[in-house]
Amino acid sequence: MAEIGLNDLADLLGYQFFQFALIGGILVAITCSWIGLFLILKKQSMITDGIAHSVFGGIALGLFLGINVLWTSLATALASMTGITYLRKKGMAQSDSAIAVMMALGFSTGLILISLAGGFNVDVFSYLFGSILTISKGEIYSVATVAILAIAYLWTFHRELLSLTFDEEDSRLLGLPVTLLSVSFNILVAVAIVISIKVVGIILVTAFMVLPGLTAIQFNLSFKGTAVTSILIGLVGVISGIFLSALFDVAASGVIVFVMVGIFVTSAIYNKLG
Repeated sequence: MAEIGLNDLADLLGYQFFQFALIGGILVAITCSWIGLFLILKKQSMITDGIAHSVFGGIALGLFLGINVLWTSLATALASMTGITYLRKKGMAQSDSAIAVMMALGFSTGLILISLAGGFNVDVFSYLFGSILTISKGEIYSVATVAILAIAYLWTFHRELLSLTFDEEDSRLLGLPVTLLSVSFNILVAVAIVISIKVVGIILVTAFMVLPGLTAIQFNLSFKGTAVTSILIGLVGVISGIFLSALFDVAASGVIVFVMVGIFVTSAIYNKLG
């Protein structure tokens, strides 16, 4: 896309690809900002990085076999999450080590498959670095379905998840279905990572999920206030990032995360001086 002027930005809203980018970005921002907040509170932020990199293997598998990469990516993400959980619970590896193992396995598998397929191509790079402006109608439906289910789940079980986040043993004594909640939340994380890869790519997905919640926590609000603030920061990052990327003809994924980093740094400085 060629660099455009300010007067042309409004005209972009008339283009379907730009509408899809905004809709998809907004839905993913709401979902990932909320989920990311729980991951931060659980001190498991880096699990997003491990799963995202392991998904590279699923993407490569889909491209290699010529099938829909969404399904191979989801299968890989769920397998990676299961592997991390298993290694951790069995004491075979600490959390960060378990993440490193699955990340290495998934990414190395992807590299092997890409090599067998004859090397990298545009499709692979779009998954590595994101390509929100090329999101299709079918992908919008997939993202919308996941977002609606995720929001409904988080809204319904946010109290239980919060209790589980801070004290798993007390939650078990209170009669909460700890195992079911943990498994369902892990599935939600894996699916959210897959849909967010289209927006910011494998490389930046961790920042995309973590920065809104990390910034919101600095304001010392109630959990509800923190969740709302996290979502708003995610929305500001996505919407402004998409428009700025069109204005200056730069990668949307980089601008989105850059805006979020800017908000985080500004908030940190403000809180420090205040």
